[in-house]
Amino acid sequence: MSPEANDRPTAAEWKVLKIVYELGSCAAREVIERAQASGGWSASTVKTLLRRLVDKGHLRARRIGTSFLYRPSRPIHTELRSSADALLARATEGAIGPLLQYLVQRSRLSDEELDQLQESIDRQRQEGRGDG
Repeated sequence: MSPEANDRPTAAEWKVLKIVYELGSCAAREVIERAQASGGWSASTVKTLLRRLVDKGHLRARRIGTSFLYRPSRPIHTELRSSADALLARATEGAIGPLLQYLVQRSRLSDEELDQLQESIDRQRQEGRGDG
């Protein structure tokens, strides 16, 4: 199930979602341990966030005995693209360039990623697409 626009993860849900992406397929207790260590969250808070992420379609859950095994329902780059699309849709004209510059400056991109980014910029210039 693909999440709808109004089912985007909240900031708190993103923290839990990132843990699941880092662990891959994992039990709720593993997510709880990480969330408690990094943010001091209670087990019930983490379980609530996991349930919401399943309900929204971002995670899949499989019952194993008395526990659940969670895994992402789609690749991380798809989740991030969806969030980026939402951010760009909210950006005003003239703000997208500075936003992208900020993201590049804040990121730790490898040489390969920088080369790919430069190729995208060069391709956009050649196509004459300056309007996004």
